[in-house]
Amino acid sequence: MASVTRVPPRRRRLPPAAAVPAALCLLTLLGAAPGAAAGSWSVSPSGGGRPSLYAEGPPGAVLRDTVSVTNPGRAPLDVRLSGTGAGIRIAFADRGPRVPARTRADVPITVTVPAGAEPGDRSGAVVARAADGRTATVPLRLRVVGPALAALTVEHLSVHADRLTYELVNRGTTVLVPRLAVRVDGVLGRLLDRPARALPVRLRPGARVRLAEPWPDRPALDAVDVRLTITAPGGAHDTATTSARFVPWEVPAGAAGTAVVGAGVLFAVRRRGSRTTNTPPPADTMPGDRGPRPLVAAGDYRAGSPSTEGR
Repeated sequence: MASVTRVPPRRRRLPPAAAVPAALCLLTLLGAAPGAAAGSWSVSPSGGGRPSLYAEGPPGAVLRDTVSVTNPGRAPLDVRLSGTGAGIRIAFADRGPRVPARTRADVPITVTVPAGAEPGDRSGAVVARAADGRTATVPLRLRVVGPALAALTVEHLSVHADRLTYELVNRGTTVLVPRLAVRVDGVLGRLLDRPARALPVRLRPGARVRLAEPWPDRPALDAVDVRLTITAPGGAHDTATTSARFVPWEVPAGAAGTAVVGAGVLFAVRRRGSRTTNTPPPADTMPGDRGPRPLVAAGDYRAGSPSTEGR
């Protein structure tokens, strides 16, 4: 938690009409700087001597500090306070203080570290804007402390008509740029082998994203095993696997469907073997002899075609 040391100001009687808001601690100026123009004002960290606000804490912490709005002019000053900075939430005890003439107003602020913030340094600012449009800023430095852990998971892998879909989840405390490798094996060998490549995503801690990997040329008839491998800097690593069966038309469910698919795959294997062998038929085989009839692949059968046997 940030600490603030205040320097007691010199006492000076305020004008009777000066208002003192309850949310502010109004302190008299030590004196305007030599040559300061009437109506000039500034905002700075309270306590003096600090060029910027600084806060440090773990994710989820609420840190406190104070900013001072100084009005050396002869008229009251109305300002609007706001905070800037990615991943930084700044709240004010009073977002629109009214600062009497020749007075300094100390405004308490809180800086909340997001629960899923990555350890490291962040920068922001407290901005004060006057009614006439002029602005003044105080730089803010925030350090998020905690162990840096790179971890992710790949979930819900699924095979579709022309793509693979999956989800990535950042389970660590650092921002991740994951890399994806894809491998698909079929009955007759490797169908897809894509080496690891960086994905166009940046996963913040706790983030979940659904992605798709195109696969437009998947087989019409095969049984495949799919494997996705995800890696990221820092040692993050995970894999997901699934299986799928492809048939060119609807088949009966259960054992009958499995038999048809198996028959088609077996025929494909036999056809592949017949194309690669040059062994002649046995010499004692007569032209009219018939051996075992080959299994017919589902895609080679056409309903209503007459049989050619015996012709």
